[in-house]
Amino acid sequence: MSDLLERLRGRGWRMTSQRRVVVEVLDGDHVHLTADEVHARAAQRLPEIARATVYNTLGELVSLGEVVEVSVEGRSKRFDPNAHQPHQHLVCSGCGIIRDVHVTGTPAALPPEERFGFTVSEVQITYRGLCPSCAADAPQG
Repeated sequence: MSDLLERLRGRGWRMTSQRRVVVEVLDGDHVHLTADEVHARAAQRLPEIARATVYNTLGELVSLGEVVEVSVEGRSKRFDPNAHQPHQHLVCSGCGIIRDVHVTGTPAALPPEERFGFTVSEVQITYRGLCPSCAADAPQG
């Protein structure tokens, strides 16, 4: 049983066949699928699943804090089931693939004079570059 499925059962979340399929599709180490990708994969397992059901289920999972929405400029939102382990993201500037990275150490602290009175509650770091496939396709020179 997946971590996500186990956590949801522990919370007493009503597990319909549609919800279960969505959760199973999200299971994995580096899963960052769009809602449409979740729907396509879920429909392979359960052909009658409605797009609205997938969107509603993803919304509930985000509201519960069990899945995180990841936004990358100019691309569709993606859904990350790795919501309970601190991590950063590595994003390919070419194809948009996202990978979780676990960098140890403290992120750069924001000096008080750069906070403009804000109370900082969270730091998000995104690494960008080209994945091996896009780098291989990039013109050399």
